[in-house]
Amino acid sequence: MKEIAAIIGWVTGVQGVLGWAGLTFGDKPWGLLHKWWEIPAAGYIAVAVAGLTLALAAEAAKKRA
Repeated sequence: MKEIAAIIGWVTGVQGVLGWAGLTFGDKPWGLLHKWWEIPAAGYIAVAVAGLTLALAAEAAKKRA
């Protein structure tokens, strides 16, 4: 279960970073999230932080076990 949470966290974090980078450095967001939802740049930052927090918590839990 910890491995799945870590994978979901990393993928979510990367999607958030890609969306923010696309809006900041390009003309449209990169990644997959923009295909389903219209998210502002601050929303992509929140998605990235949430995903990376989940990934790091899962990685720490794997090390403790």
